[in-house]
Amino acid sequence: MIQSFINRYCKVLALLMVFSLALMVVMVFGNVVMRYGFNSGITLSEELSRWLFVWMTFLGSVIALNERAHLGTDSLIARLPVAGQKLCLGSTYVVMLYMSWLIFQGSWAQTVINWESTSAVMETSMGYLYASGVVFAVLAAPILLLNLWLLASGQMADSDLIGIRESDDMPHGDPHP
Repeated sequence: MIQSFINRYCKVLALLMVFSLALMVVMVFGNVVMRYGFNSGITLSEELSRWLFVWMTFLGSVIALNERAHLGTDSLIARLPVAGQKLCLGSTYVVMLYMSWLIFQGSWAQTVINWESTSAVMETSMGYLYASGVVFAVLAAPILLLNLWLLASGQMADSDLIGIRESDDMPHGDPHP
């Protein structure tokens, strides 16, 4: 039930990212055409594109966390017994929760500090830019807590203890026969 809720909000985040990317492409392309073709430009496009990129990065990180799609290496973890793999994964989740808390604290402080400051072109509160970290931390925490719970309660399969997935274009099997 919780996982289905997380999957639903990740789908909403993916749609927001698609919309943001489409808007960025239109704005940047339009700005290039305006500058070269008409010797003018859209002053809003550069700043808004930068803000959208920051938001897309944080939202994409939540989706990647849910799909366990971040980069990693398993050379050491794969050699450990299952108990060692569980211990490493559990401690990783605890560290990631702590890092999410630090991101939340720092982003919240920056949001509050910069709420009255306005951006140069859009003249919008800079707090909205820094709020991306707050949103990331709030949305990442349930994913991490659920995975930690599944691990601690024994509901996580042993095959899920190593989060590295092979790329489709990598050869399968042992690379060093």
